[in-house]
Amino acid sequence: MIVLDPEFARLLAPQARSLEGLMALDGDALRDVEGRRTFRIELGGRGFYVKQHRGVGWQHIAKSLSGLRAPVLGARSEWRALTRLAKLGIAAPRPVAFAEDGRNPAARRSVLVMTEIAPAVSLEDVALGRVPPPGSAERRRLIAEVAGIARRLHGAGINHRDLYLCHVLMPVDADGRRTGPLALIDLHRAQMRKAVPARWLVKDLSALIFSAAPLTLSQADRLRFVAAYEGRPWRHVPAERRRLWAAADAKAARLTRRLGGPATGDTAAG
Repeated sequence: MIVLDPEFARLLAPQARSLEGLMALDGDALRDVEGRRTFRIELGGRGFYVKQHRGVGWQHIAKSLSGLRAPVLGARSEWRALTRLAKLGIAAPRPVAFAEDGRNPAARRSVLVMTEIAPAVSLEDVALGRVPPPGSAERRRLIAEVAGIARRLHGAGINHRDLYLCHVLMPVDADGRRTGPLALIDLHRAQMRKAVPARWLVKDLSALIFSAAPLTLSQADRLRFVAAYEGRPWRHVPAERRRLWAAADAKAARLTRRLGGPATGDTAAG
């Protein structure tokens, strides 16, 4: 199977418009783990990210399943998630190429090419003070926007599984001024169902709480986030939902004790 965006296909040599050709693309590796390699390329003066999956083997699959974790078997999940996000109006990299072959899940090869969101800073950069802090009004807008992204994502039956602030990008110009909506990246572990089970809601929400810790959010900020996510003030949130938020807080506290600081990438995956 191969899907190619016509505009992107025109940037490729004819021999590269196949699974073999896409798997032969190369660049400086940003990540190279467990049969998955991620790197950046430039074509036609534009940046793209490439994720090549070469199969993880039965040992990795068994290890993941024994730990009650769904293994990442290829690029299809991220391709489907990005396609769904576009329909939901959630900003994210645009998939321009996807290809896969093989029925054996342990040896299946696949590749995904996505547009680059640049220039941009991650909200982890904001939280850790790597960029100038936002003013109070912008801070409130960011809180509401992150909550809105999570709400729409979960409402559509999608959970990210790595919903840390390092995976939320804010497009900026050369002077660091914001130029567009927040964008969600790194959805290779995303899951899609009719509804997200409570366990996975807690995981996503706890990841946001954990990675936002350096911001030292006030109680008002926290309640503002919950209200934006729930679509109602905290005093109107039913007991069942309050228990979910308590579980997310508890899991975030466990992550802090275990890791001691904000997660990046797959650091806190589990």
